[in-house]
This record gives sequence, C-alpha cells and structure tokens, in this order.
Amino acid sequence: MAEELTPAVSDFAADAAGPEETDEQPIKQRKNGLYPGVSDELAENMKSGWADTELHGLEPIAQAAHTAHRRAALSARFPGERLVIPAGNLRTRSNDTEYAFRASTEYAYLTGDQTHDGVLVLEPTKDGHEAAVYLLPRSDRENGEFWLDGQGELWVGRRHSLAEAEQLLGIPAKDVRELPERLREATGPVRGVRGHDAGIEAALTDKVTAERDEELRVFLSEARLVKDEFEIAELQKACDSTARGFEDVVRVLDKAEATSERYIEGTFFLRARVDGNDIGYGSICAAGPHATTLHWVRNDGAVRPGELLLLDAGVETTELYTADVTRTLPINGRFSELQRKIYDAVYEAQEAGIAAVRPGAPYRDFHDAAQRVLATRLVEWGLLGDLDVEKVLELGLQRRWTLHGTGHMLGMDVHDCAAARTETYVEGTLEPGMCLTVEPGLYFQADDLTVPAEYRGIGVRIEDDILVTEDGNRNLSAALPRQADEVEAWMARLKG
Repeated sequence: MAEELTPAVSDFAADAAGPEETDEQPIKQRKNGLYPGVSDELAENMKSGWADTELHGLEPIAQAAHTAHRRAALSARFPGERLVIPAGNLRTRSNDTEYAFRASTEYAYLTGDQTHDGVLVLEPTKDGHEAAVYLLPRSDRENGEFWLDGQGELWVGRRHSLAEAEQLLGIPAKDVRELPERLREATGPVRGVRGHDAGIEAALTDKVTAERDEELRVFLSEARLVKDEFEIAELQKACDSTARGFEDVVRVLDKAEATSERYIEGTFFLRARVDGNDIGYGSICAAGPHATTLHWVRNDGAVRPGELLLLDAGVETTELYTADVTRTLPINGRFSELQRKIYDAVYEAQEAGIAAVRPGAPYRDFHDAAQRVLATRLVEWGLLGDLDVEKVLELGLQRRWTLHGTGHMLGMDVHDCAAARTETYVEGTLEPGMCLTVEPGLYFQADDLTVPAEYRGIGVRIEDDILVTEDGNRNLSAALPRQADEVEAWMARLKG
C-alpha cells in the first residue's frame, strides 16, 4: 500500500508544515515519509497539463424518482423545520487506514448517494422544503490536494463534481465544507439524524433536542416499513445473489473441511463483492456445536462430516438492500435420523409461520404460529415433562431451545425499521410491500443436561425473506430448497 504524504482533507489547509508555508503550498509532511518536501517547481508543474474530465449529459440514477417521493413525504411530516441528514464520515481502522465506508441508511434512502461526508438538508419554505445535498467537490488541483492528500483523487479515485452530482441525484449540490458555518448561523427549528457526523452535530448543538431528533429518526424508520417497487426489486436481487452464494459454498465444502469455517465465510464474501456491494451483515458460518450460538461470527471452527452447517448470510446490493437467509446443511450431504427429526420440526414451524404472513394479519401471527409448532414437538419429545402445549406457551418454556423471535423487518438494514414505534411494528398489521424474515430455530446447547446427550450440540435454523403481497405472500429466497429431501438432492447435484 503506497504511503500518502498528508493527512485527511479537513486538516489539509489548516495544518501547514510551518510559518513559511503559503496558500499555494499547504502541505503537511508525513513523519518518516521518504520525500522531504515539494519544490515550488514540482508544485507548479502538477497544476497544469491535465485534460478536462467533466462529465455532461448524465442520466439520473435509477431511483431518483423514488428518492424525490420519499423526500416529499418527509417534508410533509415536518413543515417549517430545517432537516439535516448526514451520510457519515470515514472511520479509522488503524493508524492511517479506514474501514470501508457505508453511507447511513437514512441518507442513502433519501438521496441514493453513498459518498462519505455528504449531508442532505431540507430548508423550509412557505410551500414545503427546498432540498440540497452537500458534498465534497472534486479534489483541488490548485493547492495540490488532488495528489498530496490522503483522500485526493490520485490516491482514492475521482469524486463527482457538484454539477455531475446534481444531474445524477436530481438535487441541487453544494460544497459541504461551507455547511457547518451555515448551520451555526441558521435560525428556526431544526431536526437532525444523530450518530453519523460529529462535525455536523457540533454545528447544531444549540439548535436541536434529543426528543425532536428521535421523532425524525422514528419517522424515517417507519417510512421504510412498506417498500416501493424499486426496493422490492433490489431485495429480490439480493436474494438471488445470496442463493448463488449458498451454491458456491456447497461446491467447496470439501475445502472447508480441510481448513475451517473461514473458507465458507470467504467463499460467500466473494459472491457478495462480485454481485453486490458487500455482505449485509457478518456472515454466520457455524459448523457443529457452533450452530447453537445465534450470532457465531468468529468462523474459526472445524467443519466436520456428519455434523451440520448453519449458514446465515446475505448479499447487500450496490444500492444497499440486503438479503437475510439461513440454511442448515448436512456437511456430508445427508441428514442423520436425529438431525432430520429436528430439522423437520423447524421446517414445519417455518411453513406455519410463512402461511401466517398475509395482508391484514397481525404482525405477531407468524411468530406465534411457528412457536406453537416448536412447542408441540418439544412436548412430544418429552423435553418438558408432563406440561401441555398451552402451558408451555403461556410460560414461554420453549424459549430454552427456540431462544429468539421468529423474524424481523428487512430492507436497507438487516434488522430494518428498528426505530419504528412498537404500535406500528410489532403490534402493527401487515401490509402489502412489507418484507420480513421468517426464521424459527431449535438450539440444543452442548452443555444442556436437560436434553438427551445425542441432542446436544445440534442447532437448526431455516430463514427466508417473505414479501407481503396483495393476496398473501411471496418467498423472495425460494430459489434455495428448504425441505430435507430437496436439500439433500440439491447438495448432491452441486457436488457433482
């Protein structure tokens, strides 16, 4: 990795090397850099001789009409108030390297833009709001930023100019470096989305309240409960890519057996990066007893024939919509008798849960339906003494082995709409366009002395992404088999 000469853009002009620096050469040298400085002649040379690369006649991004509609709904909800939604900043991973940037969900949802340091501002007018997106312009060639700064064009790639951004996003674009001062001078009520940009929050510190900002966050979370056609298409794309990723894993299970769960993790990650933006969350590649740990993301364990692999993973599309799918697979391609018994119980529970997903149904119905099936099987297997199913459900005793809720909303966040009010989410009613996971599971911990020894260390979860339609539901991840015989046949085909 090459070593750049200067720190971040925000420090570029302010932290000149010494009293002799001028505006024409605002350079701060890196400690232990190999070049002692930049000569006046080189600095002047680098200013000229570059072709004009401005792009013209750009078409708006595919979701521009949808983001405009979303901003209109936001404007109608908060008339007369200034609204500030930042994308977020780069985060340091170590020393002078950063984590891969992912724009805040709220910002990307309202703009379609994914660049760091961006901020959407809705300025109140008598008729609603005027929206503007504040961005970093192209890196400066006059002061040398484009080749000397760590975020300059020759180091990390070309940024869109403000004029190009306007064409792509369908929103006026302005220089974000001017925004903090504008916000400090602003008057009137302001709301902002917190937790993404400390500099913007500092500029608003005396103008906002936690309560008002939370109302904005809740509204933007609830706005995503029902997906538009663009979002549904993205979720389907994510599920299709995820199915290909699961197929990739099955084809290399022999290599995972020779190495570890990390081979599975890396295989799926390759698919996510080829087909989309990234993984939507840390992949759970849990083999053997690790399958009983709900969020096993260490992925450093052995992959052994005769045991089960619980793979919970999702591709995030380039537009930041993620799938969330789980399959529990016999590593050698065949379920044992006990593994199949437990798997079939979870499959039956998932079938009951999916059947309960329909418009007008209470959100909780799919969870209750799946839990009833699992409680019934646990009673039948003699794991709950002489209690009947109704008493088990009343006391929640099945949760020792079912542990988690049966699903959640899905979208740009894997646990989407998390800030929505309880009355509109968990206590709400399903509507066409909502997308949720249905993911029952049974987990028998390796040290659980209340179950027969042969159960211990077996974990099974089956998860699919279900879209509520006008007349029922559609399984967006149906390309992956779920029934035990079909899973075995599918694995056999993929392994050749």
